[in-house]
Amino acid sequence: MEFEQLGALIVFAFVSTFTPGPNNLMLMTSGANVGYRRTLPHMCGIAFGFAFMVLLIGLGLSALFNTYPIVHMILKYLSLAYLAYLAIKIALSGQAKDVDNFTPMTFMGAASFQWVNPKGWSMALSSVALYSNSGGWVELMIISITFLVVNFPSGTFWILAGRELQRWLTTALRIRSFNIIMALLLVGSTLPMI
Repeated sequence: MEFEQLGALIVFAFVSTFTPGPNNLMLMTSGANVGYRRTLPHMCGIAFGFAFMVLLIGLGLSALFNTYPIVHMILKYLSLAYLAYLAIKIALSGQAKDVDNFTPMTFMGAASFQWVNPKGWSMALSSVALYSNSGGWVELMIISITFLVVNFPSGTFWILAGRELQRWLTTALRIRSFNIIMALLLVGSTLPMI
């Protein structure tokens, strides 16, 4: 991979991980409800899970989807169903100060979520298609590690943005409204997939 291509990959990774999507909306919601420290396993699960997904897609999972489009369609509908389930959990979660009422996603849950995240799939497929010339291990590792590294500042921003919202989330009505809005935005992030 040439230096110019690496620079473009870093910019692509930063922009694509920083823009709103299911991962970032869930990190912000978790940050608002339980704070930074309790959301860290969720953020780490996203970073490592997505990096692993990029690596596997580069190693040939995209060829499986091209050969068997039904597998992609099944995954698409499973993704929609799981995101709807998460949106319902977020909408029904209670007060930010009641940490027992909101459970942040675990490391494994967040890592597994990458496989049903529509934005994640498009980012992974695009990055492999755009930045892997030969499909060799070295290039795929560079792409994967780039996303791993870039996911941490992006995720941190969204968690801290959510944590800062705690200053505003001082009444049950505000908390309920925030969680419902986040749930609706999470469902809305799937509209391009439908």
